[in-house]
Amino acid sequence: MADSAPLSTTEPPAPENSAAAPEGADRTALRLVAAAEVVLCSGIPTQVVLGAFLAPLGVGASPQSDVPGLPFLSRLLLTDTVVLISLMVWLMRLHGESPRQLWLGPRPVVKEALLGVALVPAIFLAVVVLLNALRLVAPWLHNVPSNPLEEIASGSRTDAAVFFVVVILAGGVREELQRAFLLRRFEQHLGGAAVGVAVLSVGFGLGHYVQGWDAIVTTGVLGLFWAVMYVRRRSSVAPLVSHAGFNSIEVLRVAIFGA
Repeated sequence: MADSAPLSTTEPPAPENSAAAPEGADRTALRLVAAAEVVLCSGIPTQVVLGAFLAPLGVGASPQSDVPGLPFLSRLLLTDTVVLISLMVWLMRLHGESPRQLWLGPRPVVKEALLGVALVPAIFLAVVVLLNALRLVAPWLHNVPSNPLEEIASGSRTDAAVFFVVVILAGGVREELQRAFLLRRFEQHLGGAAVGVAVLSVGFGLGHYVQGWDAIVTTGVLGLFWAVMYVRRRSSVAPLVSHAGFNSIEVLRVAIFGA
């Protein structure tokens, strides 16, 4: 990535077929629209609504646990993946933006995918080192004795297979397409790429709070890495492939060796 511009100076490509902003456009209104789209596509509103629809179907979250069971979790996350990607595409079309330009960018897709695959072992090793370092220097961060998501993956082979699909589609695919879309909104109207990277990395970490504070820190660092990679390369392919690959290895590890 030596040919990439510094994060603070990277400019997003101009959207295809988009009209120039009219003179005297209300910047406050544009920021409010961008902020509303960030909230709408954060995953929280869509999952709340979908959860309310799924609950009457008998696949609601268990009242005995903070983490929903696999039947509810898989339906919720896979449905949310379809809804959220469709919503982002619709919003981009509404603004005259190109989903292909945003997500695939100018680089060869195959080369970006191979880069993503090549990064998986290094990411896995870095996570192992970071988690163990945190437990050594700050053991109080390990406040969840048993990772509830690992417990799901360590169930039956069927459960592991379903969870494998979920972490690839709802994890690797949805979250990286979502990250690129939200970063674009920050770049356009909400303070720039650096602000977007910081906010989204913190949010990505906090989204894993059920796994414990050490997991929050670790996933926050992962989110930072994938966000910076996207901003520098202008393609979601390598982050998506490396994210999906890392998630897949984690599920396989737990399914084979246990939580």
